[in-house]
Amino acid sequence: MSTATITSKGQITIPVAVRNILGLQPGDRIEFVDTGNGQFHILAATKSVTALKGLIRKPIKPVSIDDMNAAIARQGAANK
Repeated sequence: MSTATITSKGQITIPVAVRNILGLQPGDRIEFVDTGNGQFHILAATKSVTALKGLIRKPIKPVSIDDMNAAIARQGAANK
């Protein structure tokens, strides 16, 4: 387990083992995600949106803007 000490300014130095696992470099950003019960996950916030490419499959048939608008309207009516 890695530990860090908080400075009087509320800063910490992320241990090298943690930086290596997260692939962090100087200037990178991290996110603290509240998971409840006083615990947080630390996530590297350095990935580009292009890294998401390919996570969602393309639909079998194309969906038109009119179809999308109709689906949004149906969902909105169902939530009233």
